[in-house]
Amino acid sequence: MSERITRAQIPLSEMTITPGSACQGCGAALAARLAFKALGPNVIRHGIPCCPDSVTKTPRTGTVFEGGGALLTGTSRGLKAIGRDDVKAVAFYGDGGTYDIGFQGLSAAAERNEDVLVLTKDNEAYMNTGNQRSSATPKYSMTSTTPVGPKSRGKPRHKKNVPFIFAAHYVPYVATASVGFPEDLIAKVTYAKDLKGFRMIIIQAPCPVGWRYDPAKTIEVARSGVQTGLWPLYEIEDGQNFKLNYKPKELKPVSEYLSPQRRFRHMTEDETAEIQEDTTTKWDTLTRADELGRLII
Repeated sequence: MSERITRAQIPLSEMTITPGSACQGCGAALAARLAFKALGPNVIRHGIPCCPDSVTKTPRTGTVFEGGGALLTGTSRGLKAIGRDDVKAVAFYGDGGTYDIGFQGLSAAAERNEDVLVLTKDNEAYMNTGNQRSSATPKYSMTSTTPVGPKSRGKPRHKKNVPFIFAAHYVPYVATASVGFPEDLIAKVTYAKDLKGFRMIIIQAPCPVGWRYDPAKTIEVARSGVQTGLWPLYEIEDGQNFKLNYKPKELKPVSEYLSPQRRFRHMTEDETAEIQEDTTTKWDTLTRADELGRLII
């Protein structure tokens, strides 16, 4: 498992382009900045349609949504064939390219245990094409394809549990991270980059445009997601060894996370209570798994 680092240990070299192609307060751009600080220059970044894309100084290659896993695999095997073990094949994909359209290729790469690192910046919708829902979109979230009206309360289904799905492939390393906890994020990327086999880190990346909050509040929103238990921070090794990285004495109410985001402003007290109950139940399961040091399936 990764070890905690201090702010003084955060690398100083910037590997991202400023200002790049990001909006104000973009959580995904911050995810790139923190993650690629930890990775350093010897990286080939793989991209698929997502936002932002023009974010790093490293060499970049890209493909269609469906081809992300295949291209990443090909690069990794090509580097191995020419003896370049010092260069990492790293994906920087969105939730659409991980949870949805690109899932089959990444699942195949995970099943083969390809030597790749997948970084997913999860902004919980297809933001670069107009905020359409994805399977990463939380329940009741308003998007352009899950509107709120007389016959719709936003997205009707819960968010897909992709970290556990990929852990079920029995790969070496799966973790969650948040831009609101930079030391934890950088520690996990630093740990994962030198492991062999398939590694995946899902990074919570708030989107002020799609989530509809003040762009100055990105870090507050991200931290609130973790502090309420809606975005738990954890690591899973070899499909079963489990560690919860953030364990407050008491979780904050989910309303503190939901209320500042206008995508949830239509929610009733009963709907908020439903999310609270679901979050508490899942948190109890995670804390039991942490005590045991292994997943409870």
